[in-house]
Formats: sequence, C-alpha cells, structure tokens
Amino acid sequence: MMLLLDIGNTSLRWALSDGGPPGETRVVRHGGAAPLDLLAEWERLDAPVRVLASNVGGAAIASAISRVTRAYWRREVEYIRTRATFGALRIAYSEPERLGVDRWLALIAAHRLLGEAALILDAGTAATFDLLLADGQHIGGLILPGIEMMRASLLAGTRIPRIEAEPTDAPWAADTGPAVAAGSLHAIAALADRLYDRLASEARSQPRLVLTGGDARRLIPAIDRPCRWIPDLVLRGLVEVAGGEGSTGQ
Repeated sequence: MMLLLDIGNTSLRWALSDGGPPGETRVVRHGGAAPLDLLAEWERLDAPVRVLASNVGGAAIASAISRVTRAYWRREVEYIRTRATFGALRIAYSEPERLGVDRWLALIAAHRLLGEAALILDAGTAATFDLLLADGQHIGGLILPGIEMMRASLLAGTRIPRIEAEPTDAPWAADTGPAVAAGSLHAIAALADRLYDRLASEARSQPRLVLTGGDARRLIPAIDRPCRWIPDLVLRGLVEVAGGEGSTGQ
C-alpha cells in the first residue's frame, strides 16, 4: 500500500491506496507539526511501500512528517513538485514551479477522470480556480481568499463584531453577521459561475465544474452551474503521478 498525503495550509488529508482510487480520507489540522491523533493512527499502520505527498503547508510540517515516516517505517517522503507537462497535461505558467503542487495534482486527476474541459475550484484557506481544456491544456487560473479568510479580513478591518452565522437559503441577509457570512460564500460562488461561462465560450462546449477542498460543500448551494464534488482530487492526482511518470523528491 502507498500512503498519500495532501498537506494544506491548515489541514492534512491522508489515505491509503493500492494503486487504485484512494481509500477512506482522513483529515487533521496540523498547525505546522505532526498532530498526536495522526501519530496514533499511523502507529497502527503496516509499513507503506511508498509515501507520496503534496505539500503547500511549508517546511516545518514537511520536516515533521518526514521524521515520523523515517521513525515508524524507515520510509522517505516523496514530496511531489509541479512540472510543465504530465502526459497530455500542459501547464499555462511559464514558470511551472510557481503553480501550487496541489493545483497541479488536481488538474492531473480532473483530466484523467473527466477528459473534458473543466473548471476546478479548490476551496480551502484560499479558493483557487483553474481552467482546463479537454486536450489537457491548462489556460490559467485565479485565486481568492477562502471563506474564513475573507470573513476574517473584513472583520479585522472594520468595527463589525464577529458573529458566528451561516447564510440561509435566501440570496441576501437581514442582519450583519449573516450578511458577512453570505457575502463570503457568494463572492466565490459567483466567480465560479462567471469562469464556468467563460470556459464554455473558450472550449465551445459545456465544461465540468469540479469542487474540492475542505470548504467545497459549503459553496455548492450558492453555485448556479452544475457541479461535482470530488473531495480527494489531490490524492487522486498523487495516485496518477505514482503510477504514471514517477515523482521527484524535495
């Protein structure tokens, strides 16, 4: 079995794979270190054949996880890096390493799964959007603050008190807290709808809208275009890299 890791800015997702789709995905908040509950679960695992990771969480968490895998199983973590091409996938960035590896892996998985033009929305600490044509050409993307970051930045720059509230089914709110909550959701959802329409025009076909990331399900009710939720998209990309063209260490 392979151990697959998707290390984000705040959370770590992991699953096992025998070369097929990832198994059950587990999620922990990492805080730049290896959480105790993660260590407890990994102590019960048989030694994986390989450990592959997507890491956008920084050097501290990478170092912590590497120490654990060496101590538990004498395995080095294979930290995947973005490349300009992978099979038919071609990255739009002139400097591919500037595209987050999580975004790159999501593109790989979406192209493999769908084989159609796709808009990928990864909703986490940041909300990233990537546009992909059916032939594997990545045409670029956009980035917004994620739901919680958008709310926090507004509250930090104003005298609005923090109110824990989620929007109702109505398209607008009748109080300040719900207005802030609804605004953060609808800003991201509206951009998804707009980019979907732009991609449809570019591709001359109806694209697929794929949502992933920890906050993806919160956005689904606010999005008007048809969408599909694939929570383990980055982990699926790791499987493709493991079985396709190999990997490179960090």
